[in-house]
Amino acid sequence: MKVSEITINEIAAYLRLDEGEYTPEGLNVLLNASKAFIASYTGLDATAIDNHDDFAPVVYILCQDMHDNRSMYVDKTNLNRVVETILGMHRVNLLPTPEEDVI
Repeated sequence: MKVSEITINEIAAYLRLDEGEYTPEGLNVLLNASKAFIASYTGLDATAIDNHDDFAPVVYILCQDMHDNRSMYVDKTNLNRVVETILGMHRVNLLPTPEEDVI
């Protein structure tokens, strides 16, 4: 499954929330924050993120963790180990590019 195909209804089902226990706007915030977190952590854009099916469970895990804790990740020590491992496998934002001067 592609990250872009995940819907708020699927997030609600994963979180075991019945209708009336959530607002679509609230879940949309969690979904968008999860996608943004993946992009920021890995340095990949939305197209590249969609090329990796293993990011779909990361979105669900991040949404659940944000919902359960009602807080954002402030530092790396709060990151779920599964999420950190999967995202770390695809991280490109720590690699120097040919345009950068290597010190």
